[in-house]
Amino acid sequence: MATAGVLGALAGAHALRRVGATVRWPARRDDLREEDFTLLDRDRARTVTTDDGVALAVRECGPEDARATVVFVHGFCNSMESFHFQRRDLEKQWGPRVRMVFFDLRGHGRSGEPSAESCTVPQLGRDLAGVVRACAPDGPLMLVGHSMGGMAILAAAAQFPDLFTERVRAVALLSTAAAEVTATGIAQLLRNPAIDGFRVAAHTAPALMQAGRVAARRVITPILHVSSFHGDVSPTLSRVTTSMIDRTPVATVIKFLGALQVHDESAALPILAPRPALVLGGVHDLVIPFRNSMALSRRLPDADLVRVTDAAHMVHLQCPELVNAALDRLLLRSGLTATGNRQENVRG
Repeated sequence: MATAGVLGALAGAHALRRVGATVRWPARRDDLREEDFTLLDRDRARTVTTDDGVALAVRECGPEDARATVVFVHGFCNSMESFHFQRRDLEKQWGPRVRMVFFDLRGHGRSGEPSAESCTVPQLGRDLAGVVRACAPDGPLMLVGHSMGGMAILAAAAQFPDLFTERVRAVALLSTAAAEVTATGIAQLLRNPAIDGFRVAAHTAPALMQAGRVAARRVITPILHVSSFHGDVSPTLSRVTTSMIDRTPVATVIKFLGALQVHDESAALPILAPRPALVLGGVHDLVIPFRNSMALSRRLPDADLVRVTDAAHMVHLQCPELVNAALDRLLLRSGLTATGNRQENVRG
């Protein structure tokens, strides 16, 4: 049964390669060949300890007394480096007006390993609130979340409505959903006996889990790789993204799969509704299809809905100029009255 599940998942991943990104090698042109993707490593570093004792790695840039703070929350199997281009370009664009805060979710990047029971979306919301308390205890906030990071923002809103009422001026939700993540998209391919077996092992037999890490990676990571981009992509960007996914511990991947299956933070949407928002997604996103973004925007009356026609799940890495322009617009709108819901079709 487990072997059949593995083969089925691998067959699904192979089929997805036909609709995913094309990495031309040798590259005819690679504008990112000399890009320094270690930029965040040189920012101010600190550690925030969560309410259950997990150490979260944090990086900050911009003046500590800036007028506003923008907090970035990355997605499943990513790390804060997924916001490299936002860190690189928006610091120059926003200047001393804004401080930017990035952190690795529990079990991801440089952050500590959590228990299986704590790998839930509500806990990610509490972690986000803890980072805000430690790193930005006062002043206005804008929150930016990609994929599972967007779910963490919704979870924080549901649990800490006063924080959002009093301080959060705007939210950006990139390639994410409020609920029904497993009803559509790539998550269907992850629902197979092999994955179920790895999930049980993560809870009951850590040694067995470690022994099966290679097999688990063969099931899961090909799907994540091929769903990141659409169309031609820089070989350097592809390698950086693949490395980021592959560095995520298999145990973390398995622990959070269950959380994604039961994720439903729809109750948070009325809390976010009064403030400006950005809802952005790629047309070719196989992880969280764009129809989830459309459903999300319908519940947020002051949301700009941006539909990126040539992008998949990692839209902020593949189309940084477009995403950064949308974030800059949101920052400007955050002090204004409601302007209504609009949709833009943008080629990335």
